[in-house]
Amino acid sequence: MLTERPDFALVGILRVPQLQTSPSRAITRRVGYAVAALAFAVLVVYLDRDGYRDAQGDALSLLDCIYYATVSLSTTGYGDITPITPEARLINVLVITPLRIFFLIVLVGTTLSALTESSRQAFKIQRWRRRVRNHTVVVGYGTKGRTAVDAMLGDGVPPSEIVVVDTDPVVLETAAGQGLVTVQGSATKSDVLRLAGVQHAAAIIVAANRDDTAVLVTLSAREIAPRAKIVAAIRESENTHLLRQSGADSVVISSETAGRLLGIATTTPSVVEMIEDLLTPEAGFAIAERDVEPNEVGGSPRHLSDIVLGVVRDGRLLRVGSPEVDAVEADDKLLYIRRVSG
Repeated sequence: MLTERPDFALVGILRVPQLQTSPSRAITRRVGYAVAALAFAVLVVYLDRDGYRDAQGDALSLLDCIYYATVSLSTTGYGDITPITPEARLINVLVITPLRIFFLIVLVGTTLSALTESSRQAFKIQRWRRRVRNHTVVVGYGTKGRTAVDAMLGDGVPPSEIVVVDTDPVVLETAAGQGLVTVQGSATKSDVLRLAGVQHAAAIIVAANRDDTAVLVTLSAREIAPRAKIVAAIRESENTHLLRQSGADSVVISSETAGRLLGIATTTPSVVEMIEDLLTPEAGFAIAERDVEPNEVGGSPRHLSDIVLGVVRDGRLLRVGSPEVDAVEADDKLLYIRRVSG
């Protein structure tokens, strides 16, 4: 069971994003610093080569300068090349020695960073698993999953409150680049879902590529998280009842929805444009939900300042115009159209 493994054994499976440069870029930058320091030391020794002699008393060539700078910065110091003039010795004190210290700091820092990366990631995993609550788990980071995440981020959901589960390390790398917590593994396995914190999640989005996979994931997720809101996407409407029986609160039929939009676009393209506007949270209009304000209780939803489309009462959606929603109650939720600034 993944959830029973120690935190250090989860490094590479569960990834908690961190606000820092990637390890490869950090190592490349530090190696560049070390090479630059070495090149500068070679230049300094070469310009002052008349102040040095080798063990045979000969003057230094360019190769000798490179050799001397290398063994000096690495603190090897064989002693076969030495500064003999006061100027060369002063340069060694003021230039070569600081370069030697800088060179060692760069190399030691890179080594320590590489050695402690796993420990730091294990600590971050331990802290995240202890604190994660009321987050959203997105199963599948394909086109549907990415679009769902973009919509949530556009609505102001912090990236730290979204966990992505997928089997493809490439797409998980993309998700991690957005600051999302990622779990690599099949969501059809309950231990992978538990590792993603499904048991503490507020919502679960099932965006699998196959309908049978979506059914299995929904069934497992509902068993683990009986109170979480589960939204699942499927391709065929004939599988809707399977998702409902498995515990999905909402089912989105991707193929039929796209087909309807395509059909509408042939006759009334402006309707499709408006629907896309409502579904895009960045600008224009968006469909949102809010609580009923005290001064609105008892009033008709059709006479409010906002354009109200429906009322959520006791977990049921009641459309405006229904006799049941002639008057707004205090515990209702209003589905309305809000303007989004661009």
